[in-house]
Amino acid sequence: MITLPGDVLSQYERFSLYNSPYVAHDRGCAIDLYPEAGPDRATSAPSPVAGEVLDTRTVRAPPQEYAVPDDHLIVIAVDPEASGLDASEGTVARTLHVDPSVAPGDRVAVGDSLGTLVRAGFFAPWVDNHVHLGFRGPDANAYRASGSLPVDVGVDVDPLAWDGTGTVRATGETYAVLDSPAHPAPGERFVGVAAGEGGALDGGLVHYEGGGVHGAPTADRRVGVSLLGRRVGRATGRDVTWDPIAVCADGERITGLSLFCARDPGFGAKLICPDREFEPGDSVTVDLRPTDDPTVLG
Repeated sequence: MITLPGDVLSQYERFSLYNSPYVAHDRGCAIDLYPEAGPDRATSAPSPVAGEVLDTRTVRAPPQEYAVPDDHLIVIAVDPEASGLDASEGTVARTLHVDPSVAPGDRVAVGDSLGTLVRAGFFAPWVDNHVHLGFRGPDANAYRASGSLPVDVGVDVDPLAWDGTGTVRATGETYAVLDSPAHPAPGERFVGVAAGEGGALDGGLVHYEGGGVHGAPTADRRVGVSLLGRRVGRATGRDVTWDPIAVCADGERITGLSLFCARDPGFGAKLICPDREFEPGDSVTVDLRPTDDPTVLG
């Protein structure tokens, strides 16, 4: 497992290990790093690692009307000491969703710009621009995504209790963000929506098959995980397999909840609702119900 230190994570407003349908994120083996919240705000991609650029490749992304046709892979030979990582020599970092301004042979430091963030078809329309980061061991194929090393975060994530209610503070075509739970100290630390058993939840509930929980006090055994007074899954260590649950807003079903860790003032419960319309100022109550037909994407 490779742990990203706090000074690296401080470059970003948000992160998530599990909020993706792709195999690269299984068991938290990749992390998405968001320099700024909002799909149109962030442009520059600060590097999460130091080292030498080994290769850049342009790859065809799944076609989406809201996305550019090409994505880009940047492969970096990690300098563990300069990166602040407890990693073996020969470890490589893989980043996606960045149109590179670097080339093979360039050396980068933590925080140097790797290029410009792109909106690629690998992520859903409600997902903000971000740097995808994964690590491969010295003897692994640097171009493969599956089988990457597990990633951890070297910061505490404060779990915020939430009762399922809130007022819409922002909307997009496919989502609405509530003003609750509110970040108690924006910029000072990372927070997430609390599980009933402790720890902060991470992932797409339940529109992606699995999620995770940061800082759970029972991470050494299999336990049930709950939200809003209802069991939503089972954790094995930090990894969570969701139960068949329907997410409802004001009594009507929506796609799900997007759960992540953030330190920016815009934090709040994010409703994924491409088939529903909400307006800023609307009061919303979210509840969870068992179902035989859960919405699972990807």
